[in-house]
This record gives sequence, structure tokens and C-alpha cells, in this order.
Amino acid sequence: MSVPVPPVRLHDGPLPTDGPDASPGCGAVLTFEGIVRPMEPDGAETRPLAALRYEAYEPMTSRELDRLRAACAEEFGATLAVEHSVGEVPVGACSFRLRVATPHRAAALACCGAFVDRMKRDVPLWKVPVWA
Repeated sequence: MSVPVPPVRLHDGPLPTDGPDASPGCGAVLTFEGIVRPMEPDGAETRPLAALRYEAYEPMTSRELDRLRAACAEEFGATLAVEHSVGEVPVGACSFRLRVATPHRAAALACCGAFVDRMKRDVPLWKVPVWA
């Protein structure tokens, strides 16, 4: 028997390597992990990145992540578990994990995309580059 995992968790530093079980028995379980890249994607900086420092406005960040989780669960008929780092996360480490479980694949994929897009737009989380 598995231990219940909170639907939203913030971690100091890199995320642990094992994610929560979102929902056994669903036809599709999708895990998306955001990994810190060695260079910023906009190309504005050419220096190598050592890490990203994530800053959150708590308790609003957790509240908004949970609100978004509940909205996507209702919209897509999904079960979601969300983890996001705060603090410094080195290049190559995981800073965000979303686990989506739905009866069918298409809903899981759509839910994942919608969650990430809305999180980037609406949730008070900021990343600050730490240059090598």
C-alpha cells in the first residue's frame, strides 16, 4: 500500500529522483520533468549557466499551483501531482515535475501542455540565472 502524497509540493533545491504516484488504474500516466539547461533559450546570454535559482512568493505560489491543479483536473478529467523547486538547482537537475493520470492518452497530453502554459503565465515563480 502506498503512502498518500500531497498534490503540490515545493522543494528546496533539486527534486528527488522519484515522483509521486498520481493515480493507479488510469489508462495513461504522463510524467513531465523540467530539467535546467546549460544555456538560456533566448540566446541573449552566451555565458554558460551553472544553475537557476527559483524564487516563489509563498504561500501564494502553493495556493496558485493547487488552484491550477484542481482546474486542470476538472477540465481534463485528470489526477495531477505537482512538484517545483525553490532555491538553487544546478544544470542537468530536475526543477519541475508534473504527473498526470487520465483514462486516455490524448487527455493526459493536453492536460500537461495546458498546465505548463498556465503555470508559466499565472503562478508567482521566478527563475534567476546563476552563471558559471
